Amino acid sequence: MPAIKVMIVDDSAVVRQVLSATLDEDVGIEVIGAAVDPVFALEKMKAQWPDVIVLDVEMPRMDGITFLRRIMADRPTPVVICSTLTEKGSETALQALSAGAVCVVTKPKVGLKQFLHDCSDDLISAVKAAARSNVRRLVPSAPAPSAVAPKLSADAILPAGSAMAQTTETVVAIGTSTGGTQALESVLRALPRVSPGIVVVQHMPEKFTGAFAQRLDGLCEVEVREARHGDRVMPGRVLIAPGGRHMLLKRSGAQYVVDVIDGPPVSRHRPSVDVLFRSAARFAGRNAVGVIMTGMGDDGARGLKEMHDAGAWTVAQDEASCVVYGMPKEAVKLGGVDKVLPLTDIPAAILGRISRRS
Repeated sequence: MPAIKVMIVDDSAVVRQVLSATLDEDVGIEVIGAAVDPVFALEKMKAQWPDVIVLDVEMPRMDGITFLRRIMADRPTPVVICSTLTEKGSETALQALSAGAVCVVTKPKVGLKQFLHDCSDDLISAVKAAARSNVRRLVPSAPAPSAVAPKLSADAILPAGSAMAQTTETVVAIGTSTGGTQALESVLRALPRVSPGIVVVQHMPEKFTGAFAQRLDGLCEVEVREARHGDRVMPGRVLIAPGGRHMLLKRSGAQYVVDVIDGPPVSRHRPSVDVLFRSAARFAGRNAVGVIMTGMGDDGARGLKEMHDAGAWTVAQDEASCVVYGMPKEAVKLGGVDKVLPLTDIPAAILGRISRRS
């Protein structure tokens, strides 16, 4: 296989040097150039176009977001954002994801050189994941999984059990990862205010999910917010699991609520789609609809199979519309999917299923 050609665009000489050295250590990656800003980068890229761009946000002459939008409009190319992000900056990161970035790697303000050395495996994994993505499938407008930590199942958070008795209220559980910020926006913006209660796990780091939910809330008819422990799941409301914590669906009488808890990563993620889906299988059963969308790896595949086996109706995004056909592919392989649909058909399918049940 040919090496992945990478262009680094960062105004810090230290970052360019360390990133170049780090990525070049992997035989599957070749750094073909580094530039102090997007203007220089564009000149270099005329001679040889990269497979992946590693991009800072704050740079002279042209900022990274503007450059990203230009690239995605003219010649879509996988982009990994590598930037120092503060509370304010996390909104910038969401803009980058919305504009087409595959993932975001957060740089600290201090100890930068040591951080880049310590996180070399994560950076390499992010570049390789980006190279496998199909950015042309992004809808116009997560840290990389650990290779060292043990891969725990949902048993670490919630033991498997039988589904509770059926009620009349339906809940939709959605799980997604790479490419999911755009996919979720597409689905949620298409839903009317009168929609079933929805619970979502999107693989994102801490401090990102609150800003992400706030952004979606301003774009959608449904209410979207970052979940808090004990929040009620109700029609017209979408609850997004906070980064760094698991979210479980529970029953309180005839109502659904969410538990937001700490715990070890499951399927190498926290929040984990497998945890949410298992809880939906156990506490909603036939009352649930499960949707698994674009993402790398297999988080959610087993949980969706459990939902399917408990009587829930399950949907997977099709390969043609996925940025990364990983999670849906694994769910299909396990036999846990009732329907495979393109992204644009998922909102109508959810609403159609709910109307048939009512």
